[in-house]
Amino acid sequence: MAPVLVLYYSRHGSTKKLAETIAKGVESSGTPAMLRTVPPIYTCFDHAPDTVPQSGAPYVTARDLELCSGLALGSPTRFGNMAAPLKHFLDTTSTQWLKGALIDKPGCVFTSTSSMHGGQESTLLSMMLPLIHHGMIICGLPYSEPALHETQSGGTPYGVSHVATPHATSTESPVLTSHEEALAMAQGFRLGSLARKLHHHA
Repeated sequence: MAPVLVLYYSRHGSTKKLAETIAKGVESSGTPAMLRTVPPIYTCFDHAPDTVPQSGAPYVTARDLELCSGLALGSPTRFGNMAAPLKHFLDTTSTQWLKGALIDKPGCVFTSTSSMHGGQESTLLSMMLPLIHHGMIICGLPYSEPALHETQSGGTPYGVSHVATPHATSTESPVLTSHEEALAMAQGFRLGSLARKLHHHA
């Protein structure tokens, strides 16, 4: 079957870490996962983004979006909303909307912030809106996940989240708490399982 697309934008690596863990969760369900990112946006006209990222996942294409069996969408929080590079990509998906390419496919959202109350839930809810317009089936995190009751950092029923360590530097690799990691794995597994069920009943 077609892979689940795990699409994210990450500036310092926290959202990327969540994306990688969600992808592992998808694959643990027996469904393939495909990691993709979006290019940054530059305000200087003399600085265009590289056509290929220097490291990490490749840039997403319209074909990746059209052919996926499900979508996990992730972004760091920017003033309670998704980051501009991801919003810019979503604003270019009118063709896929007209085709109905994502109708009845499962989708979920995830985010990271630098503080506990930095806008995680508003970001997750706003990220769901384009998926609803595309006709996707929103896949949240149910309270049957024990870590959702126990977490003191990231994790919401709207989607997995991560609270980045304030003193972390750009040279340090982001570390998820055990609860954040468990919830990211669970969200990926749930998304992958739902994509597989929908595929077999199509």
